[in-house]
Amino acid sequence: MRKRLLLACAFAATFAAQAQKLTATEKKIVATVQRNMPQSEKLLVQVVNINSGTLNLKGVREVGDIFRKEFDAIGFKTSWVDMPAEVQRAGHLVAQRKGKKGKKLFLIGHLDTVFELDMPFSPYTQLNDSTATGQGVNDMKGGDVVMLAALQALQQNGLLDNTTITAYFTGDEERKGTGDAARADFIAKAKESDVALAFESAAGLHSVATARRGSSGWQLKTYGQAAHSSGIFKPNVGYGAVFEAARILDEFREKLSQEQYLTFNPGLIVGGSEVKYDAAKAHGEAVGKTNIISPEVDVAGDLRFLTEQQKEDARTKMRDIVAHSLPNTRAEITFTDGLPGMPPTPGNQKLATLADQVSRDLGFGPVTAGDPGSRGAGDVSIVAQYLDCLDGLGSSGKGAHAPGETMNTKEFPLLVQRAALMIYRLTR
Repeated sequence: MRKRLLLACAFAATFAAQAQKLTATEKKIVATVQRNMPQSEKLLVQVVNINSGTLNLKGVREVGDIFRKEFDAIGFKTSWVDMPAEVQRAGHLVAQRKGKKGKKLFLIGHLDTVFELDMPFSPYTQLNDSTATGQGVNDMKGGDVVMLAALQALQQNGLLDNTTITAYFTGDEERKGTGDAARADFIAKAKESDVALAFESAAGLHSVATARRGSSGWQLKTYGQAAHSSGIFKPNVGYGAVFEAARILDEFREKLSQEQYLTFNPGLIVGGSEVKYDAAKAHGEAVGKTNIISPEVDVAGDLRFLTEQQKEDARTKMRDIVAHSLPNTRAEITFTDGLPGMPPTPGNQKLATLADQVSRDLGFGPVTAGDPGSRGAGDVSIVAQYLDCLDGLGSSGKGAHAPGETMNTKEFPLLVQRAALMIYRLTR
């Protein structure tokens, strides 16, 4: 008992010493966040319980309307950016205020999730005293609420006056609409800012992202000579489309798989006597028999990278592998751009240093930049070439993009406090 009491006293003394590093105003911000937490948690439950899969345009708009009312209430001017009908996406929510104090901030969230209407629905559920589950609770409705709750605490203390902040919530981060219109306004408003803070899910209380990998797609087609299987490998017949596809994929693995931050995944393969592949629906059908050499194979995959140079170098190597076909076969590969990479920069690291200092001042401990290889692509990467960026400021948890996705509810209020003080210090 005496040992536990001494440890408790030591912890209290340490926290008190850390708290002395906060100004009186910052202590008020923290207290406001804590006081508002029941309201913030209620809002989180409300938005998680609305399906907003990217293709559920009504659901995305419904979540956007909820956040719009919250931003209207704290003095932001809100608007909805509609997409052209052919893009088939709900659009984006923008909340802005303009002033002359401190840095101009661009805060990034998204309203959609990967869970479409035809998938089993998982409502918000508190599993235990530190864990909740629900569709998008972590990626990224939890992060959206972290951002909003931080701004609410600042507004309630009169600390948003004369600041320039744009909060931008895209409606199709998980399945970005095609065409320039999908992100034209997003890029334009980012260019008006000095710093971008993105509230995608955090790797934990002690990690942020100064870099993220980009993503792109590729489609491989191989062709062979249809013939009876007894003739395979003979000079007049050749190896067929399946062996040619297997050769190429295995050479990709052998020659590119050890490069840091570079990954590629063949996510769908269809081959046979008759092949149908619909890229828009990510759906394939094939008909074939074991005694017929397949004349065609389609392979769809992704390619992830840290820099544009790494992406282009990988594509060059892949094209070269594809060009050296087996006898009586041929192959072709095409690439499609997706999200660019977000390389680490000194400016990004400076923001990570700010996150670290705020965390230490709050008594939460150090914050470091996480491994870029552990993160996929995100909207922040689209604007990383224009301004300093930091990501991973949202809620923490596990299992994003999968049934049973969770959020750490004990870290949730601490992440709001950290975000609020970061925004406060950047806008002074």
